[in-house]
Amino acid sequence: MLLHLHLVRHGQTYFNRYNRLQGWSNSPLTESGLMDADKAGAKLEDIDFAFAYCSDTTRAEQTAVRILDMNENAGHTRPRLVADIHFREQCYGYFEGQDMNMAWWAAGAPHGAKSYNEIVERYGLAATRDFLKEADPFHDAESDDEYWKRVEEGFALIAANPALKDGDDILQISHGNTLLSLMHRFAPQGYDLSERPANGSVTMLHFDTDRPIESAVKVVSYNQ
Repeated sequence: MLLHLHLVRHGQTYFNRYNRLQGWSNSPLTESGLMDADKAGAKLEDIDFAFAYCSDTTRAEQTAVRILDMNENAGHTRPRLVADIHFREQCYGYFEGQDMNMAWWAAGAPHGAKSYNEIVERYGLAATRDFLKEADPFHDAESDDEYWKRVEEGFALIAANPALKDGDDILQISHGNTLLSLMHRFAPQGYDLSERPANGSVTMLHFDTDRPIESAVKVVSYNQ
């Protein structure tokens, strides 16, 4: 079964505005964030969604509801929305709510890297998670293995949905670091991944539920 996943990064939040890691923390959308959601809704208003998924966070649910409101107003049947922990952003543990630059310095400095991008360039994306967990005095931040186990279970949750059929379009509200992580893992060369995807941007994936995860996901477009 081939599914078309339309991944929207949630609208701008107050933590986004303040340049803070939010991960599993809750931060509502700003006025600009509400407009981000509406812009995404306008891009997707012609699509007939069979189902919708988001994380169980305020920012994701607010974004999903606004997009689905616009989609329904455009004449489509409103799909069921499932909010689930498997679609959350990476958990930053002790560093939740802290300034992003300070948090990534704390993670990378012991390894000679002073920023998120420098960690990625020198050690790879997996190291950003493992270094942050190492720097977390409680070690509550997700390691790379812990993170991908949860994300892959989210894909499995979609694949197991008996209401879906081949060719269905799925709305999924996602998060900045998760979208970057998906691109690093599944995208071919040629995409600029030096900056986070924009709030309200749309990334499209094809998901073949009959394949193992490593070959199941194909990037169609990014950060549109």
